[in-house]
Amino acid sequence: MSDMDLCARLTAGDLDALADAYDRHGPYVYGVAVKVTGSPAHAEEVTQSVFVALWEQPLSYDPALGSLRGWLVSRALHESALRAKVG
Repeated sequence: MSDMDLCARLTAGDLDALADAYDRHGPYVYGVAVKVTGSPAHAEEVTQSVFVALWEQPLSYDPALGSLRGWLVSRALHESALRAKVG
């Protein structure tokens, strides 16, 4: 399934699409968050936040700008950096 298909399902409110996105991309998001924050607990929070954002605003991802994985990892980097600064 393509990123566009997955996002179409998310936009339609398909909760299984969120599970599919998490299964496919969650380990990458979590891995980035652990590296940046240095904390498994913070990485879990970042991962949850990234996927909640995807669920709540699936149209904020634009397939024309890159892969869904890239978008998710970019969000994880941003949120992880914020958490690392806060402590």
